[in-house]
Amino acid sequence: MNRNTELRPRSITSEPASPTNSTGEEKMEVACELSSPTLHSGDSGFFERGIKTMLSIRKSKRSLNKEKGKEGTGTWKGKRLSFRFSKSYEENKTTICNGMEEISEKIAAEPIQGKPLSVMEINELIQKRQLLEAFASIKYLEDETIAERDAEKYKDNPQEFVRKSKDVDLLYNSITNMIQSIVVGTLEQPTVEDTMLNSLVTLIAHEEAAHPNTGNTAGPGSDLLGTPRKWREEWREAINESARKRVQRVPMASKKEESFWLDLHLGFLQKQLSEDLLKIKLSVKKCYPEEYQVCDMYVEAFHNAVASHLQELSQRPLEFNELYTLLDWVANIYRSELFLGHPDLKPEVKTENLSLLLTPADWDKLKNDYITLAKGKIKSYFGNILRLEVTEKWEKEVHPEVKENLYHSSLSFDIQTIIGEHMKISGAISRSLGTKMLELCLAELHEFVPRFGEEFVAWSTAQDSPVFAPYFTAYINSFHDLVSGLERVFKVNTEELQKILATLTRNFTNIFLNKLRTKAQPLLKKILTKDWILVTERPDSLASAVSQFSEHLQHMREPMGQELLRDVHKYVVREYIMQVIKPRRKMNGETRQQGSDSDWLLPAIHHIANIIGEKKKDKIKEYVKELCQDYPDIRKEHILAVLALRGLGRTRRAAIFRQGFRVLESPSSGEDSTLFAEIDAPVIISCF
Repeated sequence: MNRNTELRPRSITSEPASPTNSTGEEKMEVACELSSPTLHSGDSGFFERGIKTMLSIRKSKRSLNKEKGKEGTGTWKGKRLSFRFSKSYEENKTTICNGMEEISEKIAAEPIQGKPLSVMEINELIQKRQLLEAFASIKYLEDETIAERDAEKYKDNPQEFVRKSKDVDLLYNSITNMIQSIVVGTLEQPTVEDTMLNSLVTLIAHEEAAHPNTGNTAGPGSDLLGTPRKWREEWREAINESARKRVQRVPMASKKEESFWLDLHLGFLQKQLSEDLLKIKLSVKKCYPEEYQVCDMYVEAFHNAVASHLQELSQRPLEFNELYTLLDWVANIYRSELFLGHPDLKPEVKTENLSLLLTPADWDKLKNDYITLAKGKIKSYFGNILRLEVTEKWEKEVHPEVKENLYHSSLSFDIQTIIGEHMKISGAISRSLGTKMLELCLAELHEFVPRFGEEFVAWSTAQDSPVFAPYFTAYINSFHDLVSGLERVFKVNTEELQKILATLTRNFTNIFLNKLRTKAQPLLKKILTKDWILVTERPDSLASAVSQFSEHLQHMREPMGQELLRDVHKYVVREYIMQVIKPRRKMNGETRQQGSDSDWLLPAIHHIANIIGEKKKDKIKEYVKELCQDYPDIRKEHILAVLALRGLGRTRRAAIFRQGFRVLESPSSGEDSTLFAEIDAPVIISCF
């Protein structure tokens, strides 16, 4: 899903508010703009029903009350509400966009006249959203009630005072709910009602001027007459409620309906809130004075609503991909240019001072859950690598590719890709999460490599496949690439992995050598027949078979390839000699090097062939000396076995051995040049 949401303003139109010239014109203007009943809140209906019920009870008393109203200082018709802003307010008023300056000047310059309307008539004004006129009439009623209370008019009839006080309170509450309805509805409509919001600001200013906040609030059981109604705070709460509703209404499919439900939901959330914030910047902000900091209020409200919503989402049982989506959205999308940091929202939308979207505890829980589920994912990914090797390569006997004269396997690349991708996306969320992911991947790799080795050993021992040697070579190459890649790219200590790979390499090598023995043994037995002894058959078949099997080692990375070729060469020579020193056998000196650079092995068979084929006794002594000089690890039993094969008697064998034995005391040529020490000589040697 493309998260790069393009911010485009909706079809937003706004007309500058015209300054009102008279109370009558203001009432007509407000009534014209409050024609949409869809924005009324459910709470305002409660107060409306309460007022109507109250009025129906009092209807029969209205004429009597009007007559009484003509007496005393509380006469409605004889009193007009008149109040002005204080001098300090007039001096500190701010410049307001889109006609707000003219409205502020009008508030300070002219009084708002309240009319002696009935409670029902005032309530009808409220429902029509003629809030300025309704407020003036409520204030008129409030002042009248306060004056009558101060004149002790209700001394003998306290219930009447309670009734009128409740009337005032219910009417003010009705306006409060209408304010909330207007603010909540601001973002619900396709266009912004500029004049309505301008009037709302004027209304709040009138109320604050009429009820200065002296720090005194009504106590329990006392009336609320004359106390501040704190409509600016109600306005702020209405913004918070609007943000909560907007966030809650974002579409969210169930997991059964859409597997990527969270990606889609966060995408919808991002798109809707981006449009809302752009609408606030372009059309809502200009309806309020600068002191309202309306953009900051909305940004904070949306931020808190999103934080609450994400906290609820984080408590759900989320899967691995869903946890990543949520973590990535919080860390990399929310404040980026894809969302709140989009250039179209600047400079009004600021993210510097926003609190954390998730609490540290919730954030850590998400990361821990992510790592826990990642363990199974990484194990599954490595398992898929093994499955593809078995089904697509081993079983189908597809030969590995050759690159730069080396057999190539994708094993190392696939493993490093899995580690790299998961470390990258995790590290983009947080550095600590990237480190934990790398540690997890290495731990899973240490378990995977032996499991991979077991599968390869089981497959190779179960059948004699022509692709065994190529893949044996390719995997040795891949192991080398894996270690060097992890060290170079990921800067990790591979000591433990190298130990695991060394064990695996030995196991693979043993299988290779066992397969070589299986192929060589029948040929070794064949070349020791009568035809071979009479030199009518040369050992080409052995050399050819060994060469074909071991030629794959030439595509192995050095030094491992050459080391194995040396082992193969040494094995062939050793097996050749072991067959020779068996009683009553004679050999030909031909063998091949098989691509090995172990030149020191070459004279062995040549010396033994000379000893067996020579007729002159003195020459035999010289050949024995040469054999002892080239191979200091040769023992008495080996020499006597070769001489016995020549047909010499016990006495002659002993004499020749004594003459050449002093050479055996020469310094050893090193551990890597041992040949006869690895060959068991016969305990009993027959003589002819």
